[in-house]
Amino acid sequence: MGIFDVLGGLFTADMAIDLGTANTLVYVKGRGVILSEPSVVAYHVKDGVKKVLAVGEDAKLMLGRTPGSIEAIRPMREGVIADFDTAEEMIKHFIRKVHKRSTFSKPKIIVCVPHGATPVEKRAIRQSVLSAGARRAGLIAEPIAAAIGAGMPITDPTGNMVVDIGGGTTEVAVLSLGDIVYARSVRVGGDRMDEAIVSYLRRQQNLLVGESTAERIKTSIGTARMPDDGRGASMHIRGRDLLNGVPKEIEISQAQVAEALAEPVQQICEAVMTALEATPPDLAADIVDRGVMLTGGGALLGDLDLALREQTGLAVSIADESLNCVALGTGKALEYEKQLRHAIDYDS
Repeated sequence: MGIFDVLGGLFTADMAIDLGTANTLVYVKGRGVILSEPSVVAYHVKDGVKKVLAVGEDAKLMLGRTPGSIEAIRPMREGVIADFDTAEEMIKHFIRKVHKRSTFSKPKIIVCVPHGATPVEKRAIRQSVLSAGARRAGLIAEPIAAAIGAGMPITDPTGNMVVDIGGGTTEVAVLSLGDIVYARSVRVGGDRMDEAIVSYLRRQQNLLVGESTAERIKTSIGTARMPDDGRGASMHIRGRDLLNGVPKEIEISQAQVAEALAEPVQQICEAVMTALEATPPDLAADIVDRGVMLTGGGALLGDLDLALREQTGLAVSIADESLNCVALGTGKALEYEKQLRHAIDYDS
């Protein structure tokens, strides 16, 4: 470590980033989570040159509403970087937004990555963070960060099961003694649920809706189980009628949303069942005692805990701050780096 690295460390606040498919959260050492914005970048293309127009909240408003010269995209797909240059611009923007002080300070940054990320995908994330101005970039597996953020005693010699449902992936992991005993990453998450709603409405109602409308349906009346009365709450939505091409408004009920989401919910349940089958017997006994912890934005889907309880027979609980769990856990890994250094990878 050179003298500039040491000096850089004195003038900077190290940070932890939860680089999610749907949202990016930034945790600054000693200050907690201070930024949570959608992982969206809007740019203007002129003569083949990209110029970033908006990042985060402002860019999300442009999704699906841009003219030909402007593109609004999500640089993250299924938890990993899909568009390298745009992801780098997004990380730079968020670092600058958090670091309003001198540009000469270079923070140390820890980023969480899906357990199933390949070495190439990990290298892409590390490279993007370093190019965006970090002096060191560490990676931590998402299930470990989620479990730490949910307050689970992962350093004890007992089995803990965490199910982290993000925008692009669902990570199911069994942890003991501060590390992963078994983990499985399935590429099903909030985005897949939105897609399921879009295709259901196209198929059943001949109505074409955009991503943001599908997301609004999911967060307003989304449910993982059929409502007891067979219909549940309802809401009015607008889209384009595919039969005659004109805008149209219809009413959609909770029962229809449950039907639309049946497949992604089933895939999440199957991933949990597969993980339980692969868990060593002594740890499985601990999980019967402790139950399963749900984290991530997808954990907020109505009745998902009940759907999992019916399938597994285990107690299922939702973490207090499920949306921020991964960012809080990555932040704690930064604060207590010495105790958790085995979980942070600085050099792959």
